[in-house]
Amino acid sequence: MAQSVWGYDSDNGPERWHENYPMAKGEKQSPIEINRKDVRHDSSLAPWHASYDPGAAKTILNNGRTCRVVFDDTFDRSVLRGGPLTGAYRLRQLHLHWGSSDDHGSEHVIDGEKYAAELHMVHWNPKHGNFAGALKQPDGVAVVGIFLKVGKTPKPEMKRILEEIDNIKTKGKEAPFLHFDPSILFPKSRDYWTYHGSFTTPPCEECITWILLREPIEVSPDQMARLRSLSKNGENEPLNPLVDNWRPPQPVKGRIVRASFK
Repeated sequence: MAQSVWGYDSDNGPERWHENYPMAKGEKQSPIEINRKDVRHDSSLAPWHASYDPGAAKTILNNGRTCRVVFDDTFDRSVLRGGPLTGAYRLRQLHLHWGSSDDHGSEHVIDGEKYAAELHMVHWNPKHGNFAGALKQPDGVAVVGIFLKVGKTPKPEMKRILEEIDNIKTKGKEAPFLHFDPSILFPKSRDYWTYHGSFTTPPCEECITWILLREPIEVSPDQMARLRSLSKNGENEPLNPLVDNWRPPQPVKGRIVRASFK
């Protein structure tokens, strides 16, 4: 398995990542399954809040593994504060993981339940100088995870991302994506679980404070179908649907998951 070609197929998928990325077998890997009976309510956990500048949104792209929206993070334009974090973390990108059908696709699992998709908003701690520096620190990165479930009352705000999908159908395609405030994607409830873990893609650095929102947002079957219409192949190659780009739950290994709610 060459360094550059990790993916989600049997020959290069999550079971084999550790061959090139030993950290994938580390002690604090993500995602995990959260069992409510093992979660500890922590009354000291503060509410989190995000102040995002819609002008920071730059581009949307298909990198063959996910659909990603990239933001300007050269200064504190769009930041996440509070919750389990100390200081402000800058928004760098958001991306999604999804399944080939509505009954799976999320990376985190709650009491055995999988959602159709999971949205990750990736922020980094500027006290470490730059993003590469933050990846080496246990408090370097904070990710807000939002579950997507398929329902009758889809969240209109997801429409903006999904409208752009036609412009990035194939791997390597990128399109301008301007004036977007990602906080419109948050559910009503700010309740969250938090634990220390890793990126869910290689090299799987263990630098992440996870803030997983309890309440999912709804998308329509049509919206999910649009995500699944992306191709993991390039423009002149046969269409190869980009689906099932999720990593299965990893061993918890004694970590405590805390909840901001009872």
